[in-house]
Amino acid sequence: MSETPLTPERLNGLRESLTGVAYARLLGITLEDAVRGSATLSMSARPELERFGGIMHGGALASLADTASAFAVLSTLEPEEQTVTVDLTLHYLRPVTGGKLTARARVVRAGRRVATVSVEIFNESGAIVVTALTTYLKVS
Repeated sequence: MSETPLTPERLNGLRESLTGVAYARLLGITLEDAVRGSATLSMSARPELERFGGIMHGGALASLADTASAFAVLSTLEPEEQTVTVDLTLHYLRPVTGGKLTARARVVRAGRRVATVSVEIFNESGAIVVTALTTYLKVS
């Protein structure tokens, strides 16, 4: 999918959409950038997002991946269109013990009803800590 720049109004609309997601606010997820078919979001590791041993909980990382992929898809939709997640497959490659995480999501295929998205989450050193593949279904 081509990564055409979004209008400033569309990008601001995506930012406003994210602030309306209470769960994303709870996790501290922010939208760094988006173009058509791609979105970059970030989140900082915090003690309340850790499991035992000081390692970030996999569910928090999954939430970052799911949110990033949702916004990559959202950047391709018309205002009246909506999607739901069909599946989300993650591969945890490295433990996360702190710092800022950056998720880059890219729509790899967008059909009339189904979109497939690839996500990579990077730690502050630039190492990939999670990869994900997810599918979305248009519901309107």
